[in-house]
Amino acid sequence: MRASISAPFVDTKADDLVWTLNHPLVEPLAVRTVTVSGLEVELRVLGASHQVVLRPASDAGELVETVACLPGVPGRLPGNAEHPLPGVGDYRFDSTVESLPRAELTRRVAEVHDQTSDSPGGLLVAFPGDPLAITALHLTSGSGSSLRWRTWHAYPQSDELVTTTTTLTL
Repeated sequence: MRASISAPFVDTKADDLVWTLNHPLVEPLAVRTVTVSGLEVELRVLGASHQVVLRPASDAGELVETVACLPGVPGRLPGNAEHPLPGVGDYRFDSTVESLPRAELTRRVAEVHDQTSDSPGGLLVAFPGDPLAITALHLTSGSGSSLRWRTWHAYPQSDELVTTTTTLTL
């Protein structure tokens, strides 16, 4: 799903991103909710950042993955992190930050458009002002034992592409 928004692109860069599993919900620019394996997964674009909210059918509590520019919140974007989530499963987060030549960034953003725009588990926001300024999320799998989602944050002013992959083994 491609969401149309009127919010302008905010000039930021990968070094500004923080990852957390306990940040309160932020008002999103676009949302897509997908139910898979009895779990409600909410994909949320917050500008040049995202939240993924996982709500289990049980009362185990929700998981809120946030990758965002959060002034005053300590931390950074880790290359990888693992956390057991009692009552939910095992959580693994991986991220890469790439500095790309403009032609390669353009090609990769086009690939993200192709992967997410028409997918039942995809959400893509392209920001007015620069066609390469996107934030996208894609729930790529959901079987009885695991969930997996990917995200992309493109920063054309610095020619950076941030890609994250999260796997939740239930």
